[in-house]
Amino acid sequence: MTTSTGATDRPLRADAARNREKILLAAAKVFAERGLDATLDEIAAAADVGVGTVYRRFPDKNSLVAALFEKKIDDLATLAQRAGFIANSWDGFVWFLEQVLARQCENKGLRDVLTGSPYAHEAMEAATSRIVPLVMALMQRAQRDGYLRPDLVEADVTVLEKMISSLASTAHDTPDLWRRYLAIILDGLVVRREEPSALPNT
Repeated sequence: MTTSTGATDRPLRADAARNREKILLAAAKVFAERGLDATLDEIAAAADVGVGTVYRRFPDKNSLVAALFEKKIDDLATLAQRAGFIANSWDGFVWFLEQVLARQCENKGLRDVLTGSPYAHEAMEAATSRIVPLVMALMQRAQRDGYLRPDLVEADVTVLEKMISSLASTAHDTPDLWRRYLAIILDGLVVRREEPSALPNT
């Protein structure tokens, strides 16, 4: 089996492959907690390997970010595809927003990637571009069905996601606070609602 080192594709010895997996697991945890500004030294310490070992597997932070987050972006694209199969188009649109925001609020590194971090910018931009047409399809379906206001555009969704997910940086004691503000925003996006939605408790 061939395992990518981030620079070239070549077979890795068993110990090298184990170190690579340890580094990826440690990086996932460190980036989730501290964001992409965490250093490779911090990741090496979390992985209990020397920083030289990190550099042998990933020559720079860009290659590590790309290796770690391309799969997470793929997972978001899969969520958008699943949302498209939900029978009620409004429910599908809302479910996708909830799933994406939950992941962003739990993972500072993913939030950094989706809000335009400079690390591995080209790779992440290419990865996130796969999601855009899927989100547009969800929006347009809900608009055609008369649930979602017709003047909403894709850029609005991006801004709303950034606004809501930013709460995770400040609301440490209330990690689910974002759900309250998503409910308020959704009431502004739906075409008709008999009365305001009940707001989640925080």
